[in-house]
Amino acid sequence: MGNEESSAAKNGEIETDVVMNVYDLTPLNQYTYWFGFGIFHSGIEVHGMEYGFGAHDFPASGVFEVDPRSCPGFIYRCSIPLGRTSMSQSEFRSFIERVASEYHGDTYHLITKNCNHFTDDLSFRLTGKKIPGWVNRLARTGAVCSCLLPESLQTTTVKHLPEYHECMEVLLFILEPYGLI
Repeated sequence: MGNEESSAAKNGEIETDVVMNVYDLTPLNQYTYWFGFGIFHSGIEVHGMEYGFGAHDFPASGVFEVDPRSCPGFIYRCSIPLGRTSMSQSEFRSFIERVASEYHGDTYHLITKNCNHFTDDLSFRLTGKKIPGWVNRLARTGAVCSCLLPESLQTTTVKHLPEYHECMEVLLFILEPYGLI
C-alpha cells in the first residue's frame, strides 16, 4: 500500500485506491486483539494522504491530514484496502471539506462518534462498503452496555482527557470480568 494506485475504470474515469490504516492506541492490543477486542485508531488514505478525526474543545473541524501510516501518537498496525473511488484529487478535496464540517472536534465521543465512525462513514461514502467490524467493536460494545460504563465515558464529548488512560479504563472495565486481563 506504499504508493497510491490509480487506474482507468471501464468508463474511462481514473480510479484511486481507498485504504484504511489501522493503529494501536495501546501495546495491550497485542494481547486483546486475539480475543476480538482492541483499542484502535483508524484513518482513510486517498490520493496519497491520510485523513482522520480527533477531539478538541472547539466548534471547528476535528478532521486532520497526515502522511499515510504515520499518525502521531499511535502505533501503526495494518492497512486494509476498502475499494476504489473515481473522484479526482480536486473533487476529493471538496468532498473531504464538506465531510469535515460534519465532524467538529468538540462533538467527538469515544462511544458514539470516534475516529473509527469517521473512517466507516468515509469508506461508505467513497466505496459503498463499511469498515471491518473488529476495528470499532469496543465502541459498539460500549454503546450496548452504556449503563455499565464509568460516568466519565457517558458524557457527550471528550475534553482534554488523555485518550490512552480513557481507553484503558474502557478496556479494563470490559475485559476484567472475563479474566482476560
